[in-house]
Amino acid sequence: MKIIFLSPRQSKSLTLTLNTWAKVALSLCVLGVPLGAGLVIGAKSDRGDASLRAALAAVQAELDLQHEELQLGVASADKKIAAYSKKLAEIQARMVRMDALGERIVDVAGLDKGEFDFSRTPAIGGPAEVSEPGNSRLTESLSSNLETPDLEVSLIISEDLQDLFAEIEARMDNREQQLDLLRVMIVDRDFKRENTISGRPIVKGWMSSRYGKRTDPFNGRKAWHRGVDFAGKDGSEVIAVASGIVTRSEPYKGYGHLIEIDHGEGYVTRYGHNKINLTEVGDLVKKGQVIAKMGSTGRSTGPHVHFEVYKNGRNVDPASYIRRTVR
Repeated sequence: MKIIFLSPRQSKSLTLTLNTWAKVALSLCVLGVPLGAGLVIGAKSDRGDASLRAALAAVQAELDLQHEELQLGVASADKKIAAYSKKLAEIQARMVRMDALGERIVDVAGLDKGEFDFSRTPAIGGPAEVSEPGNSRLTESLSSNLETPDLEVSLIISEDLQDLFAEIEARMDNREQQLDLLRVMIVDRDFKRENTISGRPIVKGWMSSRYGKRTDPFNGRKAWHRGVDFAGKDGSEVIAVASGIVTRSEPYKGYGHLIEIDHGEGYVTRYGHNKINLTEVGDLVKKGQVIAKMGSTGRSTGPHVHFEVYKNGRNVDPASYIRRTVR
């Protein structure tokens, strides 16, 4: 193999003859350089791809982890929403029962429904204030959740739910305050009714003699009658006109078998001429309780009950107490 080199300046040429080994060496040089460069570049490319794949794998692992955490968060949120929904449903049911009970109490007690209206929200007011973001949504959610039995809270965030519970708790407090006031009023009214002298001391019978001056049935002279007589069937029931404590249950002078009851606040009542006394000294009696059987013991002309009222130790006309109506 010959290689000819030309020189443009000197117009000369140089001829080089290569033997077999020289040919091999030259071929290796010509072909080896590109091949080596390719091998080097390929090796570097492989290492870059490995790094890229490793980076992608790391990102994928992070995404998988975040996805798993998101699923756990969603599951936890669903559980919390379910718990909130259940709690709200329970509260709503309690409020419905409370409102129904309140309305029933007001109706039975004959109270003013305008004053105790459990069907309306509590009356509140005040100057306008700047609302914080999100409060309008909370107000709408509160209104819808309290007015409808189906409590949808899946779109309300936890902070709004806490505010929602606070609002509901305030409404329940208002209901409880109304019920407590009702309870106090009813107890006070019942106490007043029980302890206020009113009505007749008999279940069946008629008034046979009034309070004041009258002709004495035994001697025909004018005398002062200190009570009111109610005639009736022998053995009929004699009842207490108010609750109190029995302070006397015995035969007494012309009263025959007498029962005396102290009602407190200076009031005392007497029931005379009983056939038999059914209560003893120290007994606590209630208004309307049967305390004796009508008879004609003592200074009497027939079966009746002699009824007297004392106020602060002074004998008074029982007529106004008999006609009294306690509300």
